Amino acid sequence: MQVRAVSPSRLVDELTDRIAVRLPDRRLRVAVDGAEATEPDGFAQQLVDPLRVRGREARHVRSIDFLRPASIRFEQGRTNPEAFYERWLDESGLRREVLDRVGPDGDGQMLPSLWDPLADRATRAPYVTVPDGGVVLVSGPMLLGGGLPFDLVVHLWLSDAALRRLTTPARQWTLPAYARYEAEVSPAAIADVVVRLDDPQRPALVDAW
Repeated sequence: MQVRAVSPSRLVDELTDRIAVRLPDRRLRVAVDGAEATEPDGFAQQLVDPLRVRGREARHVRSIDFLRPASIRFEQGRTNPEAFYERWLDESGLRREVLDRVGPDGDGQMLPSLWDPLADRATRAPYVTVPDGGVVLVSGPMLLGGGLPFDLVVHLWLSDAALRRLTTPARQWTLPAYARYEAEVSPAAIADVVVRLDDPQRPALVDAW
């Protein structure tokens, strides 16, 4: 294992270079997994245009657009960390409408969003086409451990102290869920690439492959 300090721009370049050469003749499913404090959605979005420049059409899917209805998420209260860990993400919907469809046996027609968590209703988004060689970046917290079929996993890592410091006061209640995720899944151990983000302006790249 090698840990290297890199600039934020260099980090994006290195990751897009690696993704661009992975399974170039088929659609690629990439997880950008990280606690909310690491801003995984923004991180994944930074990879879209550079991937297209490298010849791979890229689509970004946010896990927040594949949450379960509020009646399920908040059944045990709005700030229940166990529910946040176990019940918020509609893993079956994400698998059915995105990951299986862009997988080796899929038709390449994926749904970019399924559920609007603010309006608490289906988004009714149209299907979009992911061509052969395209890349789908799925971003969000706690994406691993449920058997979702990703071809490559990038994990955005924070130390416990940094996670507590960077998590907003309104979201401190989620911290026990992340502690459980770390203990049960060990995402850094199973990711292909780990990015240490204790200092977002001075990230470090951990090479696992």
